[in-house]
Amino acid sequence: MAEAHQAVAFQFTITPEGIDLRLSYQALTQIYLSGLRSWKKRISRMRNRVIKGVYPASPSSWLFVVIAILATMYMRSDPSMGLIAKIQEHLPVSLSLSVQGQTMLSVLVFSTLLWLSLILTLRFCLKLLLSYHRWMFEQHGHISTTTKVWTLVRLLSGRKPLLYSYQTSLPCLPVPPIKDTLERYLESVRPLLSGPGFQRMTVLAAQFENSLGNRLQRYLKLKALWATNYVSDWWEEYIYLRGRGPIMVNSNYYGMDFLYVTPTPIQAARAGNTITALLLYRRKVNSEHRVPGTVIPLCAAQCERMFNTTRTPGEETDVLQHWQDSEFVTVYHRGRYFRLWVYKAGRLLSPREIEYQIQRILDDPSPPGPGEDRLGALTAGNRVPWCAVRKQYFSSGVNKRSLDCIERAAFFVTLDDEEQGMMGEDPVGNLDRYAKSLLHGKCYDRWFDKSFSVVVYKNGKNGLNAEHSWADAPTVAHLWEFTLATDAFQLGYTEDGHCKGEVEHSLPPPQRLTWDIPVETEPCSPVSISLSVAQALADDVDCHVFPFRDFGKGRIKKLKISPDAFIQLALQLAYYRDRKTFCLTYEASMTRLFREGRTETVRSCSNEGCAFVKAVILLQGPEHCRRLFRLAAEKHQNLYRLAMTGSGIDRHLFCLYVVSKYLGVESPFLTEVLSEPWRLSTSQTPVQQLELFDMKNHPDFISLGGGFGPVADDGYGVSYIIVGEDMINYHVSCKHSFSETDSHRFGAQISRALLDLLSVLTPAKTENSQAQDKKQQ
Repeated sequence: MAEAHQAVAFQFTITPEGIDLRLSYQALTQIYLSGLRSWKKRISRMRNRVIKGVYPASPSSWLFVVIAILATMYMRSDPSMGLIAKIQEHLPVSLSLSVQGQTMLSVLVFSTLLWLSLILTLRFCLKLLLSYHRWMFEQHGHISTTTKVWTLVRLLSGRKPLLYSYQTSLPCLPVPPIKDTLERYLESVRPLLSGPGFQRMTVLAAQFENSLGNRLQRYLKLKALWATNYVSDWWEEYIYLRGRGPIMVNSNYYGMDFLYVTPTPIQAARAGNTITALLLYRRKVNSEHRVPGTVIPLCAAQCERMFNTTRTPGEETDVLQHWQDSEFVTVYHRGRYFRLWVYKAGRLLSPREIEYQIQRILDDPSPPGPGEDRLGALTAGNRVPWCAVRKQYFSSGVNKRSLDCIERAAFFVTLDDEEQGMMGEDPVGNLDRYAKSLLHGKCYDRWFDKSFSVVVYKNGKNGLNAEHSWADAPTVAHLWEFTLATDAFQLGYTEDGHCKGEVEHSLPPPQRLTWDIPVETEPCSPVSISLSVAQALADDVDCHVFPFRDFGKGRIKKLKISPDAFIQLALQLAYYRDRKTFCLTYEASMTRLFREGRTETVRSCSNEGCAFVKAVILLQGPEHCRRLFRLAAEKHQNLYRLAMTGSGIDRHLFCLYVVSKYLGVESPFLTEVLSEPWRLSTSQTPVQQLELFDMKNHPDFISLGGGFGPVADDGYGVSYIIVGEDMINYHVSCKHSFSETDSHRFGAQISRALLDLLSVLTPAKTENSQAQDKKQQ
């Protein structure tokens, strides 16, 4: 092939006259430019390492300190109080310097030590300020003096920080007192248990605290002193990587395109801009530009494995593999895999050039190789069979080389032959099918092990499927917001829907990956077995996506209520109407105020929330319901704040359980707590970069957010995104195999609950006020 010949930098032949050496200057130029790009990245990393190392000071501040010390010495004043003279006395005799040279060297040494001391002092002060979280618990208009002092954090971080500048200044996640955790746990299960059941659980908790609990707590505190974060490594390993079932549906989640707008109907063009936008985001991450989103410093550790990362299967546990860089992406189309180089001579291809290359793949008529088309099903099935197949068939030769291309790629791209989106005569049903397509596709046309896979549909719609172990949804949502905004508003399209830019037609075509898959009896082949497992799981998932347009955040905030608390209480009311009972409810909260923090659980089903729901069901007086709602909303906000500030329940109990397993001791209390099912699992997709979207001039560019599969077989998964002031988008999932759950029925209950809550909280107008309204109209 042409690209194979171009890849050869030199050739030689041995003749009677000697060695005939022929150099390919074009190939050598490519090698030189690629190496130059690599060295530029290394220098950039070294520079950023220095800047981060001295933060919150700057490297130039060292020169300022030196000049200041020299100036005071010139004025015959000794700011070191004799230390410079002491340093001069202890200089090595071997240094043949004049007295003036020795003085200068001593000043440099003293200035450097003083500078380092100032950096450590500033960093210590910054860490103290970042460790203060009481500001989250204060009401608007009632700010304490301590919180006013806390605003000094802005002064200490006035210089524009890099992405990882705050990492060493962020506090470590504290281990809560075991007594506090147990009290909060018992309070959280009180509305879910009968009298005898709650009494039994109280006894178990007391026995645990007085016996095994304190012993486990000591080990956990020891780990907290030694490790950066006492939760995150165990959470990643035992919750994600050690799971032996399919990660498709059970772990991976998805993100959707704009609801009303498709920037271009041309599949190759949309893929070109999407790939370019993602690579521009990677460039920001690699150069450590601090991405916008919040004024409060958050841990950015999850960004490190966003690109060039894959999950590889193991017998007992999977492993996350990350590579420093990758100059290509892997593309799947009609059962074939291609390697698409996105850099040439050290420069990123233009969107138009990537579109040109994608169109080449779409126009390629070659059929899939034997066993190639459904190879991706191995990543969708159980992990142990995938591990065995990988060792047997993909550990050497052409299969290993092709698998390496997929796993080392920046990310994975699927060019889907289907059309998706809210369209046609059945927009509701099409949205549901769109969600299912992104969640699992055909079970073999995604590579579920990659950190994320982009899907571009035939009609130009796009979306992504993300693996969960390396990062949580807000990190991927931040990436996807940037991608959608850059695609639509920065890169844009020509009038005929193509990408902008010029095309260098000498680009080598995308490289087709080849495989040597042994032909086996179809029903017994590993691929077929994995596909049957994945297909059964995909067919069982019931998804419903719907935008709630009656009101949104704007109307809720006018009532001086937290939108999240309002939505969570509506979910409690909806679930009670749907199932005639309350259940253990999971709401994801982030702990990225701490170093290497990930998530904590907010147990949204509270005593106060249940009391409010019962009052609404029993049609009690509106004033009484409003009072109960205010109490429930404030309770929810307090639970959320506790979770964010390291005083949650579930991560602490989870780590105590892990320690007990390491020690080989059993705890009936922990075993029962960790086996409780989350029948209502919820998560809010935050909108973090409002400045990227001009909702005033482009109101149709509304994100649909994303969703996930149900956590419990007999429960619901609910994801929601608050878009602008007047819309909330919901993603509801459950399983067909449990007859008592139905995503469409629950979606209708959510809409009804939202309207009922608004009517409860909006006092009825008097006849005089209604008459005044008519006059104004």
